Amino acid sequence: MQYDEHKLVEYFADAPAGVGFSDLDLNNIPHHISCIMDGNGRWATSRGLARTEGHKAGIVSLREIITACVRLGVDVLSAYAFSTENWNRPQHEVNVLMHLFAKTFIDELPLLKRENVRVVFLGDISALPKKTRDVFERGLAECADHTGMTLALAVNYGARAEITRAVRQIALDVAAGKIDPAAIDDDMVASHLYTAGLPDPELVIRTSGELRLSNYLLWQVAYSEFYVTDTYWPDFDRWGLVDAILAYQGRDRRFGGLSMTEEA
Repeated sequence: MQYDEHKLVEYFADAPAGVGFSDLDLNNIPHHISCIMDGNGRWATSRGLARTEGHKAGIVSLREIITACVRLGVDVLSAYAFSTENWNRPQHEVNVLMHLFAKTFIDELPLLKRENVRVVFLGDISALPKKTRDVFERGLAECADHTGMTLALAVNYGARAEITRAVRQIALDVAAGKIDPAAIDDDMVASHLYTAGLPDPELVIRTSGELRLSNYLLWQVAYSEFYVTDTYWPDFDRWGLVDAILAYQGRDRRFGGLSMTEEA
């Protein structure tokens, strides 16, 4: 996706000391950046606030990262918002999250429209409360014709459930005689995942310092670069994103082969 140079420079003006925005190679920005937005609750607890206040603060950070990715010309930004395991959290926290999802989507529609952002959901949103689901479906409809960056929100998402769902769909097609088992390959499996049609993430960012995937995009991140920061998600901003992309640009992505130095 192309970027608007004037808007880019304006948005990233006045970089804090130690942030190397000028060092970014704007021709090597990841096409798909994925964020595991972790640490909202701990951010709030560390400030003597209710965990739900952390989720509210996390929305502000997501808004900034959406805008930053649009400015940088990122094609896809995906974000892990609510996992299939998150239903095990206290009911009050789950209720607040569902309310926040609905309210946030309504509040952010002007931004998504202004920035021409298309929205897709990864996960089974049919299991969400009707009010939340209705808002999501309204937002999907209103953003369906957008042609800019794709925002992929993982809600009620679990990678193992996603893969199981894909295998089941393929098995049904085999049983119905629609698919020859010999024709099943990586591309066919990928076409049955929630991310069908989207490029795999090149950069996965996880905040709060946790060193695990938490059942997130297990198929898609096979060759992704990982960037982990101790920063809690509500404190993660455009400058943290710049640091993550700089780290990505410093990696030697070999995809199982040899680097140019090793080949020589």
